[in-house]
Amino acid sequence: MKLDAKIPEGPIAEKWTKYKATIPLVNPANKRHIEIIVVGSGLAGSSAAASLAEMGYKVKVFCFQDSPRRAHSIAAQGGINAAKNYSNDGDSVHRLFYDTIKGGDYRSREGNVHRLAEVSTSIIDQCVAQGVPFAREYGGLLDNRSFGGVQVSRTFYAKGQTGQQLLLGAYSALSRQIGRKQAEMYTRHEMLDVVIIDGKARGIIARNLTNGKIERYFGHAVVMATGGYGNVFFLSTNAMGCNVTAIWRAHKKGAFFGNPCFTQIHPTCIPVSGDHQSKLTLMSESLRNDGRIWVPKAKGDNRKPSEIPEDERDYYLERRYPAFGNLVPRDIASRAAKERCDAGYGVGTSKMAVYLDFSDAINRLGKDTIEARYGNLFEIYDKITGEDPYTNAMRIYPAVHYTMGGLWVDYNLMTTIPGLYATGECNFSDHGANRLGASALMQGLADGYFVLPITIGDFLSKEIGTKAIPTNHPAFEEAENAVTERIKKLMSIQGSEPVDYFHKKLGLTMWEYCGMGRNAEGLAKAKKIVQEIKKDFWSNVRIPGAPNETNPELEKALRVADFIELGELMIDDALNRNESCGGHFREEYQTPEGEALRDDNNYAYVAAWEYTGDNQPEVLHKEQLVFDNIKLVQRSYK
Repeated sequence: MKLDAKIPEGPIAEKWTKYKATIPLVNPANKRHIEIIVVGSGLAGSSAAASLAEMGYKVKVFCFQDSPRRAHSIAAQGGINAAKNYSNDGDSVHRLFYDTIKGGDYRSREGNVHRLAEVSTSIIDQCVAQGVPFAREYGGLLDNRSFGGVQVSRTFYAKGQTGQQLLLGAYSALSRQIGRKQAEMYTRHEMLDVVIIDGKARGIIARNLTNGKIERYFGHAVVMATGGYGNVFFLSTNAMGCNVTAIWRAHKKGAFFGNPCFTQIHPTCIPVSGDHQSKLTLMSESLRNDGRIWVPKAKGDNRKPSEIPEDERDYYLERRYPAFGNLVPRDIASRAAKERCDAGYGVGTSKMAVYLDFSDAINRLGKDTIEARYGNLFEIYDKITGEDPYTNAMRIYPAVHYTMGGLWVDYNLMTTIPGLYATGECNFSDHGANRLGASALMQGLADGYFVLPITIGDFLSKEIGTKAIPTNHPAFEEAENAVTERIKKLMSIQGSEPVDYFHKKLGLTMWEYCGMGRNAEGLAKAKKIVQEIKKDFWSNVRIPGAPNETNPELEKALRVADFIELGELMIDDALNRNESCGGHFREEYQTPEGEALRDDNNYAYVAAWEYTGDNQPEVLHKEQLVFDNIKLVQRSYK
């Protein structure tokens, strides 16, 4: 199958404008007869559902939480990027475009990224109109701060609660449509399969998590907005419910999976404290604006950070990357922290942490200013660690945070299954091999408010004569039977180990061999281990309770079964890409200074994997990346 990204012709600054002017439309009278399913209610899902319903489509929204407000988007802290140049520091749409391509280590599409940069400015106006309480300067204008990988201030924020405030805005827009009967909300429902009829996505199979009932739903099109798959590592900054099941089920029905090994490690997280932990906590990248990262110059220095003199501290990011300092991109900051700890300079009881110190900023700006900027983040740190970050340097260490990989989509955000779309983090499209901070919220809202509502018309304009398909259609029956059989098989095992036992083993394996550092030998070893975990899981997992009731362990088992299969594909993808780029760091391919060494001659492509059957190797398809507007050079932040 030849991948067609459908990138419009013409100069890059005109592609999106011309495309919007020529794409087929659906008139209002016909929209009333078209049903769209949206799976996921975070920023991408709620904004898409609200926008589509506002346009006149009939929308059904599904989430496994008890409210759309519980979507993991609510946990985003630091901010959202937009090229408005409010700081008058030289920002522009082109600079945001360039920073994103470079930040992703030249492994993203120019067309998609430029569109994202263009749309970014409209997002802020939309959210302000919804009442999102962005921080403001003394004169009343919206305030901005910097994030990693850039030299301008373009990040709009609401203290350390930006995701929460943006989600409340999107949720209010969605609630309005629910009140108008244009949208229906199905909470506590988890999508377990996509229904394909005549080669097109025509509905989903969902499990009602309150009573265990398997239910069928029709849609002329299906939109995935289900977030990332970072919990394949077990420990991550993601909510414990975040999973890959929806897009993995779609993948097994024919949707190609793009760049699965591109996962992001966030450099500023509260370190692991013991085997009892089930998740990790993010400390926003915005803290790197005023906090300085360092380790002692002497190995094994156990003094309190306040007792270590200035000349005995190694501000290693400022030393290695003087142009960007503490605001280098996440992948670079993460690997640098790992290198210092591996070399014996780590701090804390585990020695797997570095300091994030605000003493300079507090002395320079005053405690009140720092509290106004980051107060709730400092409270989170204090509650979890029992240490006051106003008087003690924070201890941080990298952790899994975001996944750049996801379902392959074209310029319209449609997958390789006609009528099946993927938006936000669950697609691969905009971030390449590393996402810049504050760009996740930008992409989710860009896709939902401004891109998908336009591009979906290209498909739906051809579906005007298609009537709603009854859910007793054989394809619905077949899909439901497959889901039911899978559940029966899991419940019948009655082994000796709980689901978390297997999830932890998988996570440790993925982190050890497919985490911040990867090499061919370790990846080959990991593949064998994951295959053994899979075999053991399907013969020895224990799931208490019954399928026809509320059963959290069954929910976890279904998700972990998919994580195990995904883990094997991630390893295959990492083994196939014999280069280092962004978050994919193959230790065999690095510069003398320890930086990622790309191979543009052989790997300047999107890896799109096709499922071919259980226990069968997946087929790799390549979408060659074309760079007409940005020159391919070795990424440098020095």
